[in-house]
Amino acid sequence: MKIRNTKAAVFFLAALMSSLCLVTGAMGQAAPLTVAKGRTVQVNYTLTVDGKVIDSSKGRQPLEVKIGAHQVIPGFEKGLMGMKVGEKKSFTVKPEDGYGEVNPKAILEVPKSKLPKNIKLTPGMVLESQVNGHIVPVSVVKVKKETVVLDFNSPLAGKTLNFDVEVVDIK
Repeated sequence: MKIRNTKAAVFFLAALMSSLCLVTGAMGQAAPLTVAKGRTVQVNYTLTVDGKVIDSSKGRQPLEVKIGAHQVIPGFEKGLMGMKVGEKKSFTVKPEDGYGEVNPKAILEVPKSKLPKNIKLTPGMVLESQVNGHIVPVSVVKVKKETVVLDFNSPLAGKTLNFDVEVVDIK
């Protein structure tokens, strides 16, 4: 390639160097990746609700999530955005960005005949049900003579979730 205009050549080289600095950072090193939509991240986490540990990756493999793929609740993704590998952070997720508010329409009274016969039903017991092809936990609220009151809300519906996270890897 032959460049005849030296002013154009200088401008071209300045623009090229500027874009390289944006990609590699000021010292010529690659800028650290941050959690962003489309990236796959691995995180260690602990979830607490009302001061009680509900779930944790402690003693297990880190949770791997593709950001933007709706694999986790929206508030969890939002809390991770912009973090870098090795960074630790605590954040709170309100019900509207977590498992939603408790929906009274998701509490249903069903005949006992619709449930397995070999189970002794007790209030507080959690069963599994298949809804739209997904396995969901269902809580037994009340056992009556002929019917059972079941709560199809997530056990975390209406709850404020507290996360302690550490980003382990970003791809």
